Amino acid sequence: MPRPTSLLAILSPQEIAEFLPEPLWGRVGGLAGRFAQVDPSDLTVAEFHRQLATANPEVLLTCWKTPPLPDQLPPNLRYVCYLAGSVKKLITREHLAAGLLVSNWGGSISRIVAEWALFHILSSLRRATHWTLIMHREGGWKSGDTETASLFGRRVGLHGFGLVSRELIKLLVPFGCPVAVFAPDVDAAAEARYGIRRATSLDDLFSSNDVIVELAPLIPATTGSVTERHLRLIPPGGVFVNVGRGAVVDEAGLVRVAQEGRIGMGLDVFTVEPLPIDSGLRGLANVTLTPHLAGPTTDRRRDAGEFALENLLAYAEGRPLQATITTRVYDTST
Repeated sequence: MPRPTSLLAILSPQEIAEFLPEPLWGRVGGLAGRFAQVDPSDLTVAEFHRQLATANPEVLLTCWKTPPLPDQLPPNLRYVCYLAGSVKKLITREHLAAGLLVSNWGGSISRIVAEWALFHILSSLRRATHWTLIMHREGGWKSGDTETASLFGRRVGLHGFGLVSRELIKLLVPFGCPVAVFAPDVDAAAEARYGIRRATSLDDLFSSNDVIVELAPLIPATTGSVTERHLRLIPPGGVFVNVGRGAVVDEAGLVRVAQEGRIGMGLDVFTVEPLPIDSGLRGLANVTLTPHLAGPTTDRRRDAGEFALENLLAYAEGRPLQATITTRVYDTST
């Protein structure tokens, strides 16, 4: 089997343990004629660039802690295999335009993010934060006029039609939910294939569904595109969930709507992270907050590692890679 001349892994011990537990890590080490691993935890960007230039690898295996690549890449570098999602803090568009081959975790973790969206939907409908607060802090209990809500038969609207949205549609099937989607890549063929309705606008999406899940990528066209007015179109008792990107939503308007308590919210992402201690979203009984945990969960990061290993094997054998980052993908991704 053909092998790359050299592979350099810029990974911390924790990243190796979570993404590439044995026997995956051992298989990575045997892929190239020359293999080395560098822990980036305490490296400055300048130190990383010096080590990268000295190693001059053909393949670079990277993850969250890897510093950004230099503008001038080592002459031998052909392929960057990224274990995680967005590559925009690691490489530039110019790297891609110059021919650098790059892949990320693709759809390997999409089902995990979709699972978290489902958690937030159910938590909001069943008022889980409300009951957690009053039972823990106030010794409370239900009363005769207590109201809860089910997901079965609820109308669900998705803003965005990426891999996570498509996995979430699968998870919603047992609940019998009519699903509408607003995204530029939804056409008649997608409607037929996924059994969805194409929403004509954000106004249509927000006003005609009981549950809205925010999954649009954060690009200039979507930044701040969900306004306070859109949130107020959600019917009373409805739910807004965001496991995509915080800055897609006008957060000041989000806070105002949340504080009124008219709808439930499940929020995993925010415009400023970590969420400021004095955020108006904290302490609200109708809002479930989680600290950007949608995915992948620690125990399923190996899914991304397995996906990366398959790409590394494909590269070694001269086969096409999955989840490659083209300039178009780069431009339309978060």
